[in-house]
Amino acid sequence: MNTLYTFSPRNHGSRSHMMAAFLCLLWLCQCTDKVEVTRRYTYLTPVYTSTEDLRAAFDILPPKPVSAPGKIYFLDGYLFINEPNEGIHIIDNTDPANPTNISFINIPGNFDLAGKGHILYADSYIDLLALDISDVHDVKVVKRVENVFPLYNSYGYYPDAEKGVVTSWQEEEVIETFEGEANEFAPGWFYYRGGMALTDAAFRSIANDLASPMPTNGFQGSAESAGVGGSMARFTIVDQHLYTIDDYNMQVFDITSLEEPKAGNEIAVGFAIETIFPYKDKLFIGAQNGMHIYDNTNPENPTHLSTYAHVTSCDPVVVQNDTAYVTLRDGTECGGFTNQLEVVDVSDPTHPSQVTVYAMEHPHGLGIDGNLLFVCEGEFGLKVYDAQNAKTIDQHLLAHFEDIHAYDVIPLDQVLMMIGKDGLYQYDYSDPTDIKLLSKIPTIAF
Repeated sequence: MNTLYTFSPRNHGSRSHMMAAFLCLLWLCQCTDKVEVTRRYTYLTPVYTSTEDLRAAFDILPPKPVSAPGKIYFLDGYLFINEPNEGIHIIDNTDPANPTNISFINIPGNFDLAGKGHILYADSYIDLLALDISDVHDVKVVKRVENVFPLYNSYGYYPDAEKGVVTSWQEEEVIETFEGEANEFAPGWFYYRGGMALTDAAFRSIANDLASPMPTNGFQGSAESAGVGGSMARFTIVDQHLYTIDDYNMQVFDITSLEEPKAGNEIAVGFAIETIFPYKDKLFIGAQNGMHIYDNTNPENPTHLSTYAHVTSCDPVVVQNDTAYVTLRDGTECGGFTNQLEVVDVSDPTHPSQVTVYAMEHPHGLGIDGNLLFVCEGEFGLKVYDAQNAKTIDQHLLAHFEDIHAYDVIPLDQVLMMIGKDGLYQYDYSDPTDIKLLSKIPTIAF
């Protein structure tokens, strides 16, 4: 779809009049002649679902095929795979060579998750759920913290809360002709008829935002053990606190009592916030314009230490010892035209500094374990590097698994769990010179 602007003078009487109109437009003079303007745009009408219906839709269902995997989370032998906007697949992963699809938790509006002990925390549009997963075949909601994620229901639009939650958008192409100044209609978006009207470029941007890893019936987790998420995570747990991020803020929850999460401080971080990664007493927050470092020695109120700025681009981050690894990629949801891996010295967290930059093809999530750096290259597959020397990483590519789609990874105990559009892949990397595929759960398109 293209945005069209057509101008036709009202007075067709003479060539001189047409030239005068042209000069008025060219020099932006105080010209009173009106012109006929045609504008073409996409109109989005919000589709609401009542909060009562959304909250009643939670259910535990038999296992079903993975069709569009999102975030992954590992907790004490189980893999939880998010199906964006739909819910969570539970995978028994006690034997990574033979993972078993156990059940599916139906959660409308679920995009993120984290867990500790026998409790899994998950978002459901505007609510936070605490789920008892002691029996993975009979998951129960033990606590629902309502209306704690209000930003989800906006996306730059002011909804009618009495109608419920905006769960989708109905598209309509509109072409209008009217009399006005030639430059009256600027590209972008505006409120109109209770919805949003967007020109071509603005529509493509927001569309990406709306579209914005031993069998037993009992869960064997310790009350003190937290799980591990991928680099794309927006939920993370450190000791007695759950941290969640939206596009602008970090929300802190006290989970001293696992079944009773209590919302605490909400901290303004910036804009276009994407990921959160905990390391020791720091929180590393990836944003489209940089990496924010927070001191977490006071877990109820993390404080900003510094920001490592970079060009506008999608930005997950992982950290080990004094080094942070940041991938930047282009794409309409992030803007920018950069595809690279940046290595950052964070030995002084108040003054992070760039060590070096490596060109990449289209990097997404990444993981680090010892000297091994795993980089997901989207449609270009998975790359494994020896990162012992930060300044020569590009010279030590150990493996490149092509012909797969790689989105995010969790490296843990010499098993790499990798999620992508094709499904869940697991690799044994105990011998870095001979990394072996252990298993695959493929996606099934519907």
